[in-house]
Amino acid sequence: MTDNDLLAQYYATRDAEWLGHLLERYTMLLFGVCMKYLKDEHEARDAVQQVFLKVLTDAGRFKIEFFKSWVYMVAKNHCLMKLRSGNGHRVQDIDNHPHAADEDRREELLANERTFHLLEGALQELTPEQRQCVTLFYLEKKSYQQIAEHTGYSGMQVKSYIQNGKRNLRILLERKLKENPQ
Repeated sequence: MTDNDLLAQYYATRDAEWLGHLLERYTMLLFGVCMKYLKDEHEARDAVQQVFLKVLTDAGRFKIEFFKSWVYMVAKNHCLMKLRSGNGHRVQDIDNHPHAADEDRREELLANERTFHLLEGALQELTPEQRQCVTLFYLEKKSYQQIAEHTGYSGMQVKSYIQNGKRNLRILLERKLKENPQ
């Protein structure tokens, strides 16, 4: 079954077993993401379990279109919050590491994470067609032809949705950054 089939079964029955199949499919991806950010196997394993719990409690509140991308962002955000809160050992290790990034670099990374967070919100404000095509193109690395085959849109429609979606994302993101300067 595809991810979308499993999600459809979950939404139809609200049986967590379907989410379990999806999570099982992406366990190694989640572990890799958590290792990338936390740099500790034990913490990464704990984080994966916490992400599983978060997915099981939050999935019913959202209409998830692309599970792999969504669960990746859940894991990444969980790890970043853990590091920011100081509960991750890596925060202390970074400060004591001889090759640690300087303060400017850390601020730049935090600013980028803030921008990515705002981008996630802006992505939700696009039309469903634009959001789907932009997500498939930029996050899933699909070609115009693959997107057309997947969605049933013509090649010209796909191109238009991507171009307009990209432009609208830029406008929405600029507006959100002005509204929430930090």
